[in-house]
Amino acid sequence: MAKTGERRQRGTIRKRGNSYQVSVYAGVDPLTGRRHYLTDSARDAREAERLRKQLVAQVDSESNARTRATLGTALEAWLRTHEAEETTLEGYRGYVRRTIAPALGEVPIGNVSAQVLEEFYAELRRCRRRCRDGLPSVDHRTTAAHECKSVRHKRRPDRPGKEPHDCSTAGCTVIECPAHRCTPMASSSIRQVHWILSAALAAAVRWGWIRSNPAEIARKPKQRAPQPQPPSVDEAGRILEAAWSEDADWATLVWLVMVTGMRRAEVLALRWSDVDLVSGLVAIRRNYVRSGGRGFEKDTKTHQMRRLALDAETVVVLLEHRQRYEERSAELAAEPSASAFVFSHRPLHDAPADPDRVSHRYSDMCRRLGIDSHFHALRHYSATELLTAGVDLRTVAGRLGHGGGGATTLRVYAAWVGEADRRAAEVLGNRMRWRTGPRTWAGAGSRSSPPSNRDAPVTAATDEPWTPGACGAAVREH
Repeated sequence: MAKTGERRQRGTIRKRGNSYQVSVYAGVDPLTGRRHYLTDSARDAREAERLRKQLVAQVDSESNARTRATLGTALEAWLRTHEAEETTLEGYRGYVRRTIAPALGEVPIGNVSAQVLEEFYAELRRCRRRCRDGLPSVDHRTTAAHECKSVRHKRRPDRPGKEPHDCSTAGCTVIECPAHRCTPMASSSIRQVHWILSAALAAAVRWGWIRSNPAEIARKPKQRAPQPQPPSVDEAGRILEAAWSEDADWATLVWLVMVTGMRRAEVLALRWSDVDLVSGLVAIRRNYVRSGGRGFEKDTKTHQMRRLALDAETVVVLLEHRQRYEERSAELAAEPSASAFVFSHRPLHDAPADPDRVSHRYSDMCRRLGIDSHFHALRHYSATELLTAGVDLRTVAGRLGHGGGGATTLRVYAAWVGEADRRAAEVLGNRMRWRTGPRTWAGAGSRSSPPSNRDAPVTAATDEPWTPGACGAAVREH
């Protein structure tokens, strides 16, 4: 065995205190441009020699990382260079900031292995905050300096100031950081984390930082089948009735999403120039979203424009909505504009409605009705009603703006596609009848078929359009 500190052909072993430091040259760091060394330490000379040979083998097999950069550095570089919508990048930054960086941000990128990733995913499945095995702790409501328990006092407007009062009588609110409770991260969120890590590590491979991508061989988190929960027909009627009792403009928004299945961002980006009330068509050209505290318009999710046909009742609802907009414009001595937004919180409709405000209003309304629903469920309602009514999959996918020729629609709404298939089977079954004797089946057009079976019209289960109340149409019966 070589003496301690002796220069070897490849690599060195030096004694430092009670340990031995092993160092092997591994090329130039592509990130810093400096000489890069693989290092390790051992307790005795024999172990140090074994480590030296191991590090040399890593260099020869090109299995070592070529930089000392951390995973956090790779994630930051990937976010700077990745091409995606700003809202998408903002979502990625959120996952990195909240979940990935606190756990793996300081880990050298060369030490990130498939095992490290799978153990990280297992921790997230147990608790999204990665607590210490459920030990007592506090989930702080803010990262800023604060008192974990404080009282927000409520005083009468005519008596300001710090005066003695009974908090229970005055209705003062106690604000307290809750005790920690383990909440598993959703499978879809863990898969998103995995995708971000895989993309960042793939970029590191392209840049020559590492030799291979450990995320490619790591076991991906399982993906649960989508389970949309649209409101029932009766609940949809109650929702619309409550919306009309609140505000006609608000009810028009709920109505339009329910009958067209538009996304929230799509319906809020609609301008009057996109609506053709004569032909009964609406063009979906853009999305309106908010990110980083500002709102802006962008392409649709599939980057394609689509046109949707409107039924007669919806045209009437939109005509009355347009009339209300024109009346408000006249009161303000302004001319109606084709570029005005269809839905807005402003009288001149010169800015779109706030997305969060729309979602919260819908959730609050459903909560008062005792219905467990959210705004996106209206889109699910439109899809499921069309599929169960027998509308073909491709048409439903086109109205929803799903790409892939209906593959997404089939994956998400498979249960309702099955229901439509059962209805189709019943249609054929009702037109055929079992005949006794040697013959088996007879078509509906045969002489032996009962006239009632042959002549009865076959209809799909459809619902009459719901009435906007004040608009004057007939009330929908369920």
